[in-house]
Amino acid sequence: MKPPIIEVIAENPAPEHCAAIVAPLAAYNQARKGSVEEKADFAILIREPDTQEVVGGLYGVDGYGWAFVKYLAIADEYRGQGLGSRLIQEAETLARARGYIGVWLDTFEFQARPFYEKLGYQVFGELEGGPNAIPRYFLKKRF
Repeated sequence: MKPPIIEVIAENPAPEHCAAIVAPLAAYNQARKGSVEEKADFAILIREPDTQEVVGGLYGVDGYGWAFVKYLAIADEYRGQGLGSRLIQEAETLARARGYIGVWLDTFEFQARPFYEKLGYQVFGELEGGPNAIPRYFLKKRF
């Protein structure tokens, strides 16, 4: 058997390469868990009332008993109106309805750690900062 070839793609890997990388992990998880949960991405949108244009929202992923909030963003002109709290509340409601044990997310030091802590999220992990590295926090809220 010939040894495999290692190829480095330093920038912009093709989507099919990324899918091929994930395939063995999905097979491994399938063999050990008995089933692999389908990715059921969800979104909670904020729309501008007149044009219906999306001006922010929350994007999340279901998986293995937890909901993961990948992105939460609100256009500057709509900040400070409690929309972030409403988005999180809706994500938590959705997670509970799907039977998950909680929600987790991550945020950088310059973003929203105090906001999430105010909503009952607790830090469970941290990547420290340093030269050219911004601290990143991993937070969860278990129901």
